[in-house]
Amino acid sequence: MLVHIVMFQFKEENKESNMARVKEMLEALPSKINTLHSMEVGIDISRSERSFDMVLVSQFEEQAALDVYVPHPAHQEVVSFIKEVTTLSKVVDYIQ
Repeated sequence: MLVHIVMFQFKEENKESNMARVKEMLEALPSKINTLHSMEVGIDISRSERSFDMVLVSQFEEQAALDVYVPHPAHQEVVSFIKEVTTLSKVVDYIQ
């Protein structure tokens, strides 16, 4: 199983509503992209200096499944919005 983790730091403007919208958009992807095995989206509750605002943890059967997900139009629509409302993102991919 390939695990794909992305953390996001959101802009302050409309932060809470943008996080809610991104969470909703991301959580709709498993029904649109069949190579996406599972997905979990969490909004940070600690609000510490070291925290990111949101984390995405998704799983794929193999690298080829992630390669289908990344350019998929439904995913790219979410990516476009995320780029508008975030200041930073970091990713980790690993084999479980």
